[in-house]
Amino acid sequence: MTVHFIAIGGAAMHNLALALHYKGYEVTGSDDTIFEPSKSRLDKAGLLPEAFGWFPEKITGDLDAVVLGMHAKSDNPELLKAQELKLKIYSYPEFLFEQAKHKTRVVIGGSHGKTTITSMILHVMHYHNRDVDYMVGAQLEGFDVMVKLTEENDFIVLEGDEYLSSPIDRRPKFHLYKPNIALLSGIAWDHINVFPTYENYVDQFRIFVDSIVDGGSINYNEEDPEVRRVVEASQNPIRKIPYYTPEYTIENGQTFLETSEGPLPIEVFGNHNLNNLAGAKWICQHMGVDEDDFYEAITTFKGASKRLEKLAENKRTVIYKDFAHSPSKVKATTEAVKAQYSNFRNLACLELHTYSSLNAEFLKEYKGALDAADEAVVFYSPEAVAIKKLDSVSKDQIEKAFERDDLIIYTNPEEFKSFLFDQNLENTALLLMSSGNYGGLDFDEVKALLS
Repeated sequence: MTVHFIAIGGAAMHNLALALHYKGYEVTGSDDTIFEPSKSRLDKAGLLPEAFGWFPEKITGDLDAVVLGMHAKSDNPELLKAQELKLKIYSYPEFLFEQAKHKTRVVIGGSHGKTTITSMILHVMHYHNRDVDYMVGAQLEGFDVMVKLTEENDFIVLEGDEYLSSPIDRRPKFHLYKPNIALLSGIAWDHINVFPTYENYVDQFRIFVDSIVDGGSINYNEEDPEVRRVVEASQNPIRKIPYYTPEYTIENGQTFLETSEGPLPIEVFGNHNLNNLAGAKWICQHMGVDEDDFYEAITTFKGASKRLEKLAENKRTVIYKDFAHSPSKVKATTEAVKAQYSNFRNLACLELHTYSSLNAEFLKEYKGALDAADEAVVFYSPEAVAIKKLDSVSKDQIEKAFERDDLIIYTNPEEFKSFLFDQNLENTALLLMSSGNYGGLDFDEVKALLS
């Protein structure tokens, strides 16, 4: 099979391209620019385009399929050529479904926690040498790629993203997977550029639950009121199985999970991560892993990349980096670090980087998100606001939104870096939360603060 990728350099797209290449497909692609690590990974596999740009001559009637990435525009010259030739054009999730339609599809959905839960499941399967196909949104320890596709594996585990499928397919990705086994971890308004009202956003999860195949099942976070309402109101003839945060204790910076065999030390921490763990355990049991085997494997799970990732540690200081940017994630992550390191000063730094977080109307959703921190810093770039063509955001608006009088706010990357590197980190848990890099912060330099 010959497949061409329009916008092959994206994080998801290049991983799918690699998965098909390793499966034996003939893969080509184009993009106007490709950043690391996508560039090196494509180059190593011989899939890096010879030149950046869009080349309609690459689109011929010999192609079996064209996969269209979200980064491309609806007037992309290669897309127009493919439409003219009446080629089969797939969005990323559509193509994944085509690859998975004869498998048992396990789909992990939710505004938050889905990457971690998917990663936990895959870690357990990998630990016990159980081979499954998968698609996950983070690089995992022990895994070479973020997408794996085979002919022979019975299960495929998919991280169910609610963002749009492609420039010409405005359906959320997770509407297209038709799960046999599903999980819903939480609902907290996000992606306001696509879902302008809270109700519109929640509707996407109702559709997801109703897309589960007849006789399928959903495990759902009973502790999230909106999740509970959505799942319990669904008329879909499926099994509905709630899960809860398990009992746990914290002793001297170590979290212990309460099990029938006694306290079990684990690497991850925080109420939200223990809740994620409970959901992952249910899914693994559906996939044939019993509770004892799950516990044995999960003790070695250290987290997904960029999700409460420990950058550096010594006896007096610990530094974490986290992808958290939405209000619910920021709140959960800040509270987790404070609970785990209750004897340390908790310094939490948040970059407002996404479209939603830089929207003046959405800012009020951050009320109380940083309350658990002893000291809280917010960084944002006025240039990023302008690039996203949003109304300007003032420091006063941010201070009022978080409702924290002592909030420290920076808009200049060098000033933020100076603040950070001038800190006395003795007895401190430093938490850096962002989906960006604070305007160019080198995290290797941050690690070196403890060397």
